[in-house]
Amino acid sequence: MMGSSALMRLFVSTVVVCVLAGCGGSGDDSVVIGLNVESTGSIPNVGAHSQAAAEMFVEEINAAGGVTVGGEQRTLELVTADNEGTAAGATEAAESLIGDDEVLVMVGPNASVAAVPAGAVADELETPMISPWSTNPSTTLGRPWVFRAPFIDSFQGPILGAFAAEEFGAERACVLFAADSDAPRGVAESFRVGWETNHGSGSVPAYETFATGDEEFTDQLEAIAAADCDLLFTPQYYNEVPLIVRQARARGLTIPIVGNDGWSDPQLTERCGADCDGTFYGAHYIAAGATGPTKEFIDKFEARQGEVPSDVGALTWDAMQLVTQAIENCADLSGDLAADRACVREGMASIREFEGITGTMSFDNQGDPNKCMVIATIEGGAARFYKSVCP
Repeated sequence: MMGSSALMRLFVSTVVVCVLAGCGGSGDDSVVIGLNVESTGSIPNVGAHSQAAAEMFVEEINAAGGVTVGGEQRTLELVTADNEGTAAGATEAAESLIGDDEVLVMVGPNASVAAVPAGAVADELETPMISPWSTNPSTTLGRPWVFRAPFIDSFQGPILGAFAAEEFGAERACVLFAADSDAPRGVAESFRVGWETNHGSGSVPAYETFATGDEEFTDQLEAIAAADCDLLFTPQYYNEVPLIVRQARARGLTIPIVGNDGWSDPQLTERCGADCDGTFYGAHYIAAGATGPTKEFIDKFEARQGEVPSDVGALTWDAMQLVTQAIENCADLSGDLAADRACVREGMASIREFEGITGTMSFDNQGDPNKCMVIATIEGGAARFYKSVCP
């Protein structure tokens, strides 16, 4: 059962989004899209950027007349549910959006800890879902109704390992991650496997864990210092990275520090500043130096929100574009919800090549895209493009 506070959050966000999207007058001809997002919890900036991008997209599409399905124009209606960044919250939000709101398709969750269980709900209830940001393979694995916009952990870990080995001449890598969080755990494991494959058994002498919410890493950093590593890999979220980096430097660890796409949020540099100078991380896109449609999106987002969009904002825009393309791939929407959901699923599965603002994507049969990764570095307290690495 959904508690009263969760119901109130769902009600309020739904009303606000409908007003913003202009869905009050759309009637029965509107196409209802659900947004399962992290509005509260430990990573609210992820939810804020994802929701802002989705709202912007709906407003822009509706202002242009809507989506074209079967030769007719349909407006979009966006219904939002807060998943609180948790597995339980994501499951509850998915069940509400699919069962109560009868959405045609669901966008999100973003964090893998929420996207994996929500994906199970979407697949069981035969509702197409696309995650803008979840990189854990389990989100889509064996789930024909579930898709994603980002690259996956099994790609991310080895690519970052290869970059670190080449960039720093490293032979021994230490790893520090939250064992209770799906994405950090998945990236850490794929990094370790790739590293040991290339550098031999024992080349990851410290594989240290902590629990989400921890703020003190003394014991783990002592073990890492004693392991005499050439670099530290920590695949964590933007809110945890500043604590880890500062404590590592205070402990006297001067080795390079490398992270994953969880670092890729403007709040990272706001919270860490110059303390994170010289670190590197993998990202889906970097706002600095962007051109073309990517720059156009950044400018619109910044004008609306007063800040540069994170990669989850850009990926949400791409996810919404993919949803629209999937809907338009249907010859018609009959009004039979089950049949229409199946049509959109087929429309999504049929997409093979897609040009998004986060790059060119080629989708496989699992619903995962093959795409390039951006390597970013922090200089002068700001994220900068360093290089691009492609599969």
